[in-house]
Amino acid sequence: MLMDSAAASQDHHRSSVHNSAHNSAHNSVMPVLAVVAGIATFSAMDATIKGASLVVGVYTALLLRNLFGTLLTLPLWLFAGRPRPSRAALKVHALRAAITSAMAALFFYGLVRIPMAEGIAISFISPIIALYFAALLLGETIRRRAVVASLLGILGVLVIGAGRFGSGSYSGQAAEGTAAILLSAVFYAANLVLQRKQALLARPVEIAQFQNLFLTLIFLAFSPWLAVIPDRHSLLLILAGAALATSALLFLSWGYARAETQVLLPIEYTGFLWAALLGWLMFGERLDIPTVAGTILIVIGCWTGARNAKVES
Repeated sequence: MLMDSAAASQDHHRSSVHNSAHNSAHNSVMPVLAVVAGIATFSAMDATIKGASLVVGVYTALLLRNLFGTLLTLPLWLFAGRPRPSRAALKVHALRAAITSAMAALFFYGLVRIPMAEGIAISFISPIIALYFAALLLGETIRRRAVVASLLGILGVLVIGAGRFGSGSYSGQAAEGTAAILLSAVFYAANLVLQRKQALLARPVEIAQFQNLFLTLIFLAFSPWLAVIPDRHSLLLILAGAALATSALLFLSWGYARAETQVLLPIEYTGFLWAALLGWLMFGERLDIPTVAGTILIVIGCWTGARNAKVES
């Protein structure tokens, strides 16, 4: 009987260890899957809003996207018990909304002028810029690896631009689009710094509700001068974009609250694959060799910067 009891105890211990390991692996992979889903849905949102922006303009598309997003998240917020943000969270919501409004306007202004994959590739320099924001805001030392990362990122952008220039397709509009996305990347870098902080201060539903609400209020301020009445097709695209953006925000907020930024940031690069696929399917955009080569250089630069943060910080 004692031997049976001991054997049962050992079996129970092995089962507990196995279950614990299984749960640990499950808990570590779920945030990654959530962020993958978030990036995929954000890429789909980019495609729908680009389609609408080509017809009604960037401003109207973004205004209605955030208005619809606010209405879509309202039932979720009510069902969650109407969580109210703390004073600290409210400040972060407002600050991130202000940064996101500038980032989104510049990004889509650029995206309607150049192919999706190209625009996403250029925006990948954001994590490199974020290293300098960390130095400025957090007092971190800018090390040699960060400088190398920056140079690789700049070289990648130049390769993409050279490919377009060499093909004779670098029009004035394309130049404006590239410049707008580069400037948008600066705002996105600041957004990355705030994203983790926001995820730790508030639940995903609260973030989605107040992010959409503040963005809507910011864009509404310019409506008397910039808003136009959309056609039915554009309205449906914008509604789909709002649903996709809200889903993406929920996925990303959930994931970033459960894993470190340095683990999740590399997943941003999957956005290039989604952008290339959706750009080809929806707009007939082709992927060229310079864009792929430039993207590889930018991604290597981002990895170099990530190693800098992980090993030397």
